[in-house]
Amino acid sequence: MMQTQRTLENQQSMMQSGQISGSLSFNGALSKEDEEMSKSALSTFRAKEEEIEKKKLEVKEKVQAQLGRIEEETKRLASIREELEALADPMKKEVSVVRKKIDTVNKELKPLGQTCQKKEREYKEALDAFNEKNKEKVQLITKLMEVSKLVSESERLRLKKLEELSKNIETIHIA
Repeated sequence: MMQTQRTLENQQSMMQSGQISGSLSFNGALSKEDEEMSKSALSTFRAKEEEIEKKKLEVKEKVQAQLGRIEEETKRLASIREELEALADPMKKEVSVVRKKIDTVNKELKPLGQTCQKKEREYKEALDAFNEKNKEKVQLITKLMEVSKLVSESERLRLKKLEELSKNIETIHIA
């Protein structure tokens, strides 16, 4: 999934730097102010991408920390159970105390597991939103390129028509 995202970002980067700038400078439709606005929007988008990446890493780290705690608690519970099994009936009171501790730890584990699941859902939602915006960006860039081609073609046809009109005017003056 990350590789697909990187490939998409590379394609977008190539389209932005090469194809779009070439087509826009060819027809001369954008002014410096428009280019500055585009650059500003691009830098803002990149900053948001970086922020999403940071948040994603934070969530991942938190989830890993929670999973580490869960594993430690599970090991601790297993060792407690082994100790209980090693002790027989004469230690019934101590067994009861340990079982209560196990129940307490299990109660603590449940919200931790729920927190992990919630963070995973939030991460997936953030990733889906990020991918959706990237897809929208690619579509807009593609549309911009198509519009630029249409504008170039229209200008070429207008120039051709002006040349024909100019020739017609010259033939009228000569005659």
